[in-house]
Amino acid sequence: MTEQRKRGSTASKEALLDAARDLFAERGYDRTTVRDIAGRAGVNQALLFRYFGSKEALFAAVVARSGRDRLAGSPPDQVFARILRGILDKEHHGDHAMRIMLRSTGEDAVAREIHDRLGQDYIRALAGTTGHPDAALRAHLVLAWIVGIDLLRSVTGAEPLAGADSDHVMACVLPAVRTLLEQVQDIPSHSDT
Repeated sequence: MTEQRKRGSTASKEALLDAARDLFAERGYDRTTVRDIAGRAGVNQALLFRYFGSKEALFAAVVARSGRDRLAGSPPDQVFARILRGILDKEHHGDHAMRIMLRSTGEDAVAREIHDRLGQDYIRALAGTTGHPDAALRAHLVLAWIVGIDLLRSVTGAEPLAGADSDHVMACVLPAVRTLLEQVQDIPSHSDT
């Protein structure tokens, strides 16, 4: 394979991942078609099947990439604050991993794949911030809180959470998470994220 062809396939894969990420976040898994993804990416839908095999596999790749990018870009003690900031701020242009998972919970096979590929990465990162014997349970509780906040704020639009100022929500939640995880280092304040 020539170097130019490698660059082209890499660019096509990235375009498909980016288009899928945006569409899954906007519409959810069920209402996003392969044709829509390929159209937004500017490629033939046959490439989607060549690179990923199926819409399900593309979905899992999108969510795994989003979560891994977020984890790689955050020191372990800042993972929660960054994820929370990302779901609270409408103008935040980060990854949509949590929103994609929430809007696509009906896909059992996909949900299992995502949990296997990404969920444990989040749990390890969060559990690594505490030396408590039940660190995994505490990490699961923190992750459940993130999912619940996003569900109530972004999906159902429940007030007063939906209209609450992001900084105020951060100020309310971060001390409780700090206590739950019993971190050696403090979770950063909202101005640090």
